[in-house]
Formats: sequence, structure tokens, C-alpha cells
Amino acid sequence: MTNYDYDLFVIGGGSGGVRAARIAAGYGARVGLCEESRLGGTCVIRGCVPKKLLVFASQFGEAFEDAAGYGWSVGDTAFSWPDLVAAKEREITRLEQVYGRLLGNAGVELHRGRGTLLDRNTVQVGDRRISAEKILIAVGGRPYRLDIPGAELGIVSDDAFDLPEFPERVLVVGGGYIAVEFAGIFRGLGAEVMLNYRRERILRGFDTDVRRVVEAGMLGRGVQFHYSNDPIRIVEGGLGRRQVTFSDGTDGEFDVVLFATGRHPYTGSLGLENADVTAGPKGLIVVDEYNRTSVDNIFAVGDVTDRVALTPVALMEGHAFADTQFGGMDRPVDHANVPSAVFSQPPSSSVGLTEEEARTQCEHVRVFRSEFTPMKYTLSDRSEKALMKILVDGQSDRVMGLHVVGPDAAEIVQGFAVAVRAGLTKADFDRTIGIHPTSAEELVTMREPVA
Repeated sequence: MTNYDYDLFVIGGGSGGVRAARIAAGYGARVGLCEESRLGGTCVIRGCVPKKLLVFASQFGEAFEDAAGYGWSVGDTAFSWPDLVAAKEREITRLEQVYGRLLGNAGVELHRGRGTLLDRNTVQVGDRRISAEKILIAVGGRPYRLDIPGAELGIVSDDAFDLPEFPERVLVVGGGYIAVEFAGIFRGLGAEVMLNYRRERILRGFDTDVRRVVEAGMLGRGVQFHYSNDPIRIVEGGLGRRQVTFSDGTDGEFDVVLFATGRHPYTGSLGLENADVTAGPKGLIVVDEYNRTSVDNIFAVGDVTDRVALTPVALMEGHAFADTQFGGMDRPVDHANVPSAVFSQPPSSSVGLTEEEARTQCEHVRVFRSEFTPMKYTLSDRSEKALMKILVDGQSDRVMGLHVVGPDAAEIVQGFAVAVRAGLTKADFDRTIGIHPTSAEELVTMREPVA
């Protein structure tokens, strides 16, 4: 026992914070956790989970259309946005309660309110000062709007899940995965959608072929792209609409303007300066491979750090932190070959290096690529291509990157991520028998490199 209230106090009740808290408590630590909003954090409450539910909802219209090619007569259909929002809310409320039970069953004490550092061992939550030997910061990030006149008339992704009415015309500002996913959701549910991005193609940082094939699929679904400019002003238009002026001199009127322009760490008013915790650009907390900040008893995990902003990564970091600090293990975090997915329409998923990255790291890269119409679309006459791509080190034969665009992309890559992580070679892939007929069999049957 120490003179502190807790052995560990966690600021933030999202995925990383909850995982760290309950694992540490399982090792016998006295753990407290504070959360100012709802347990579950970005992923459960206003991110991955509700977004995926909306993606599912947005795909039924396309499925009804495709059914005719398979002999089905679906008949008249109707969509209710209020019903979808209510169903989504019931599910995230259930998951929030699950998180609460996980903490309670582990013996973690929950404090409601925003935590603020007073010094390296003290956190203020409401009217209470709480002391802890170790402190973990897991407050995540928040979306932000562009700094333009009228930006307050727009919404961010947090707001998009609970709109009182479904919009007829939507402007999505941004070109990253959040922008692309919401463009697909609104379009699939029946809205006219324009995606405005200041660069020349969506999904900067992703493999070039992935960007190209996803863009083509979105165009085929009717998403409009307005590239190489920015919105510079938003004013109120008629009937509650938003009038947007762009830097290229054009303008447009929309029911909703969604800013999907990135997220910033939620470190404002956190009191980092009171504990001498070093923050980098945009407030991101700098940590080492053991999640340690510049102060040796203060740690950070998840989106608030200067690493990979993905929920499974936050879970891994939180678990590794608890194992190291309270479980007697030595578990540095490893961010190599982290698989990821974009639940765009069509969806994409990747693990390892892009072709551009591979060419900077290897003298000789072999590229295997296949583009084809998925079997699912052959009878429905849907004109859309899938992509399977493998990048191989020409000297070692090791698979360095793997990319999929098309139906079930994330489900496919989750399995192949094990192979890439394990360092398997193209010869190992070639020796594996495919499952026929599937799209994924292309990944073990491609024999001739295209480059």
C-alpha cells in the first residue's frame, strides 16, 4: 500500500483506457478511472461502431437493386432515418453498459467528470483531488472544423449520427477515411453527395491503386468529387440550407456541410503543463515504446499520442502498458504491419507497405495485381472492379504489403495480416491452395508480376 489514493489513475474511458484499467486491476492494482462523457470513447459512442452500423444500413438499397439479377422481386421499399438513429442508439447504450460492467467487475472505481492534471501525481475531477502513483492519459481526440467564416454552420462526424432529419444534399469536406466513409453512407441512404477535397485524389497516404479503385467505385455510385479547392465561406441559405463558396469561385447549396478534416488530441485544459508533460505538434503527447511520456510516472495511449490512431492499436497499447507496469512483463509496443480498413463503398483494407513506401525501402519490388469484377456482381450487371495487390521484396521474397478493394475486404485482410506479420514469402502464398470460387483466392493464385 502507498500513500496515494490509487496505484493507477486513468484519465479517459475509451477503448485504451478501459483496457489498461481492467488489466491493471486484474494484477491487483488499485485503479480509478474518470470519464466526462460516455464510457466507450470515440469508437463505441461516436466512431467505429455507429459508423459501421450506418454503413450496413446504407448498403441495403444497393442489395435490393442487385437482387433483381438473381430472380428476386423486392417491391417497394422505404427508409426511415429516425428508426435507424433510434436503433443505433439502443446498441451503443448496450455497449456502454457492457464497458461499465467490465470496469465494475474488475474492481475499477469510476469517477464521472473531466480529469485535469494538477501535478505529476494529482488529478482534479470535479471537486475532488485524486492522487495516484501512476497516471495514464487516454483521452483520445476530437474532430475539428476548418477556420473559415461560417464554420459553425457545419457539423463534424460526432454530430452526423444524430441529425434530426435526413439531408437531401450533403457536402463532405475532406479526403481521408472519415470523409470517404460518410460520403458513402449518405449516398447509400439516398442523399446527393459532393466530396470536396483540397488535393487531387482521396485517401492520401494509401496505396495509389487503392485510391484509384475506391474513387472509381464511389463515382459509379453517384458521389460527386470537387477537387483541388477549399470552402472559404459558409452562410445561411433559404429553408435552413447552407450556402458554400469555394476557393475556385464556385458555390453550392447544401442541407448539411460535414467537416471531415481530421482530429486533434483532446489535450486542451488537460493540465499537461502542470506536470511538465511534453506535447508535440497539435498537442499530441510524445511517448516512448513503453507508452511513457516525458514524466516517468505518467503514460499515454491511444489517439492522444503521436502514433497510429486506430482502436485496436489503443487496445494493444493499453494492454501492453498494464502488463509492463503491473504484470511484471516487458512489453514494448510494436506498430509494424498494423492492418487497417476503410469502410468506404467499395470497402478497402490493407496491411504493410504501400507500393510507394516499398520502393523507398527496397532496391527491387515485385508487384502482383489483379483487377476483376467480383462474382457477386456478374448477374446484377453492376459495373465495379475489385482489386487484389501484393508487394514483394525482390531479394528476400517476403510479402511487404497487401491491399484489397472490394466486397469483404476487411474480413479478407484480417486473415492475411497474420501471414504478413509472420514474415511469410510469396512462395508461401503460392503453395497455399485457394478456396474457389472466392475473390480472396486471387491472393494465392497471382503468379506473374505486373512490375
